[in-house]
Amino acid sequence: MSFSSDGVFDFYFQPDRTSGEYLVSLNPLILSSQSWAVLASSCLCTVASASASIRASTLKPYRTRLLSGKSRRAFLPIGFFCCRRSPWTSPPSRLLAQRQQHSFGLHGVACVGTEAHLSLCSLEFYRANDTTRCPGGGPAVVSCVPSPLYAASSGQKKQQSKPQGEARVRLKGGAHPGEGRVEVLKAGTWGTVCDRKWDLQAASVVCRELGFGSAREALSGARMGQGMGAIHLSEVRCSGQEPSLWKCPHRNITAEDCSHSQDAGVRCNLPYTGVETKIRLSGGRSRHEGRVEVQTGGPGSLRWGLICGDDWGTLEAMVACRQLGLGYANHGLQETWYWDSGNITEVVMSGVHCTGTELSLDQCAHHGTHVACKRTGSHFTAGVICSETASDLLLHSALVQETAYIEDRPLHMLYCAAEENCLASSARSANWPYGHRRLLRFSSQIHNLGRADFRPKAGRHSWVWHECHGHYHSMDIFTHYDILTPNGTKVAEGHKASFCLEDTECQEDVSKRYECANFGEQGITVGCWDLYRHDIDCQWIDITDVKPGNYILQVVINPNFEVAESDFTNNAMKCNCKYDGHRIWVHNCHIGDAFSEEANRRFERYPGQTSNQII
Repeated sequence: MSFSSDGVFDFYFQPDRTSGEYLVSLNPLILSSQSWAVLASSCLCTVASASASIRASTLKPYRTRLLSGKSRRAFLPIGFFCCRRSPWTSPPSRLLAQRQQHSFGLHGVACVGTEAHLSLCSLEFYRANDTTRCPGGGPAVVSCVPSPLYAASSGQKKQQSKPQGEARVRLKGGAHPGEGRVEVLKAGTWGTVCDRKWDLQAASVVCRELGFGSAREALSGARMGQGMGAIHLSEVRCSGQEPSLWKCPHRNITAEDCSHSQDAGVRCNLPYTGVETKIRLSGGRSRHEGRVEVQTGGPGSLRWGLICGDDWGTLEAMVACRQLGLGYANHGLQETWYWDSGNITEVVMSGVHCTGTELSLDQCAHHGTHVACKRTGSHFTAGVICSETASDLLLHSALVQETAYIEDRPLHMLYCAAEENCLASSARSANWPYGHRRLLRFSSQIHNLGRADFRPKAGRHSWVWHECHGHYHSMDIFTHYDILTPNGTKVAEGHKASFCLEDTECQEDVSKRYECANFGEQGITVGCWDLYRHDIDCQWIDITDVKPGNYILQVVINPNFEVAESDFTNNAMKCNCKYDGHRIWVHNCHIGDAFSEEANRRFERYPGQTSNQII
């Protein structure tokens, strides 16, 4: 394998077929092990993680051990690995390198460990007339392990190793792998990092901790979108050698010190995997849209083909746009008859089902070589419209907890709600207009913290008019409201149509754009929020048939992924609640990804309340 840094040097890695370790060579000279240090090997693997490339199609990517290759040099993409920092003194019997004659080219390599490339370290070349090279030493060796992102996405079997704890740093809101807003875990809760004194050294520590290469850019001013909740760190000062951001000197923060408009972010150097060469768009008006074409087959039988449009949706489109390097998906289209596909008419992939986190469509579930498409023909094939920005909706969980209450509402006041299917099914057999329904009511304040406005999927021409309430629905189901038992069984449900998506309030420096009055445009501007008050029709869950007990209140925004967002993991909110038949206590409300794994497990194991005191 080889990599270069803008033509400075070309480094090669020759493999030992039994140990999986790599001999470091400089095209084609061998790197001397004299003065070769752990920091140098760390630097080399770090930059390899940033800029390695696949040089042969005969070896499969994402492997940590070489098969019997056909070339003396390894073509395995070391970009998938981060360093295990092994010293050069590996057992000679295990290394193919030590059974060959070597021509040493470099010696005296001394790295600090923060360099972006090995050529930036202190090093010396051997002169052409040097007769003795590397006396008493041997070739330098590095040993690497898969970076978590690429190891997980490649489907590798987990190696036998000591169990690792949950990561204490993550990236959110980035359009591409290896970039995003930096969030850190503290006391079981995720929070952001203030950008004061945020620099490339601190960003590189984050990138290496996550298994990427060095940082390409340290971002400030919430360029990857604003977070919500706690800000855990400020004035982080790293030397670049720390194994974790928490090892860097920093200052704990108070609410007055920083705001989410100062959230820090990073862009990391990434390996070159070549996945973008196996997908392309055709027929669109720009490079960001078109009919999806994928390359299938093996060496000598490669061909381009289309993807069946059956069940193709936003999640699949997001993976396609990510693989193309075009950011997020605005739309996933099941019909593309209006885009001319040229001479490509064969459908080669069907049944594609993605979770939305995959790096390429190959990693999604699909029918394999057997293609089964309900609607045949190239007109019913998958298409995408991609964008570098996307919205990100988040529910203000504290407001739900503060405003929840029970109302017994007479049936004669619920005719419109029944027409819009906002009551439990048992309401159909009620003695209308006598009697009442018991409703759990609460307010919901939905923020857009992304980098693009949230707009309904359908335009105004296709909105549905509801005569009873006298308004249009731009999305039939905007939120789901559910009451669940501790084991996840649904005992009551509700839903809210987006009859009026508008900017109720905005941050100080943001102007409102959307207003429902006079058949106006609907949406939520970046930095604004839409408030559905507790006293609005259908802003409830009908709990008439729910028995007393301990439950979970769950609210999910955009549940059918009708509109693309940068992050769907924060669309759900959960609360513990106790209902005694007369009153309800709602507490511990939180966004789905706000807690650590352990805190979420404690939430799920919540034993309930024995009185009106929360335990």
